Amino acid sequence: QVQLIESGGRLVQDGGSLRLSCAASGGTFSTYAVGWFRQAPGKEREFVGAITWTGDNTYYTGSVEGRFIIARDNAKNTVYLQMNSLKPEDTAVYYCAADRYGIVRSRLARDYEYDFWGQGTQVTVSS
Repeated sequence: QVQLIESGGRLVQDGGSLRLSCAASGGTFSTYAVGWFRQAPGKEREFVGAITWTGDNTYYTGSVEGRFIIARDNAKNTVYLQMNSLKPEDTAVYYCAADRYGIVRSRLARDYEYDFWGQGTQVTVSS
């Protein structure tokens, strides 16, 4: 079992930056890919990005490409989502999830492929 806890969400102004953290405990964190998803009010959960278990590759959805960066620190059992140039449409609850040995983009973009999920952290971008 892997437990995930997201943190770092808060209210930020349009154009601002935030860094979310996803801290893991239990299991062998270095063998898990980590994905970030978000869900805005009244909308379905959507893929934001992911980092493979090897850490060699990161993938992003088009709307955040060039603005968001995912990185992992296996020594700290933590994955980060650096969000820059935030827009009001980025407002959502952000979730991290873990997928054992995940490496293929198409798989990592599918929420049902993930084994463990955090509870989410709220990000609100004001205009």
